[in-house]
Amino acid sequence: MFGRKAHIKRATRETKIDLKLNVDGAGKSKIFTGVPFFDHMLTLFAKHAVLDLNLKCRGDLEVDAHHTVEDCGIALGQAFLQALGNKAGIKRYGTGFSSASADIPGVLTGSRRGEAYVPMDECLARCVIDFSGRPYLVWRGLDKFAFKKLSQEEKVQDMSSAFRFGLAREFFQGFVNEGRCNLHLELLYGDEPHHIVEALFKAFAKATDFACQHDPRIAGKIPSTKGKL
Repeated sequence: MFGRKAHIKRATRETKIDLKLNVDGAGKSKIFTGVPFFDHMLTLFAKHAVLDLNLKCRGDLEVDAHHTVEDCGIALGQAFLQALGNKAGIKRYGTGFSSASADIPGVLTGSRRGEAYVPMDECLARCVIDFSGRPYLVWRGLDKFAFKKLSQEEKVQDMSSAFRFGLAREFFQGFVNEGRCNLHLELLYGDEPHHIVEALFKAFAKATDFACQHDPRIAGKIPSTKGKL
């Protein structure tokens, strides 16, 4: 029932990744990707998903951060697929609520709607996840940021601006493809780039945590009428 672990080694001409995951961990992590802001996002993901994650990536950062971020998403998705096995007994759908969720219209605290709302100062992000065996990413509410031009000042003084939302999307798309899950991420509102990306990663963490938990009522059973996920 416990000790759901995975060890992924992935090497291409663009990146070399060594990743260890313990789904039943305690929020501990050792992260090095060469992209400090991304390291911060993965560290807080492990913390708030209450799992242990060790990840080392040596990527072609002389080109840009794209391959590093995308391939880490791929490796993490592979790790979850391996660690969860046949997914017997898990809740499957990810729901988690911040302390502010009771104040959000239409949100029922403790419900099983499969949503995680996370505030980050002026931002509010929502994540819904289903370890269904079917990969699909929905990315909403960030269109106005996708084509925003960065000034030279922003590029050098703010790593979160340089990281951009497109890179975050590549990470989540890689995770979805290899983890074989439905993942819906939405920015309900917000402005500061650092806050937006952090809220998305934290919402992802809380939803993932809940989805991977065991439901004692269906111990040993596959949470699907198909009998397989």
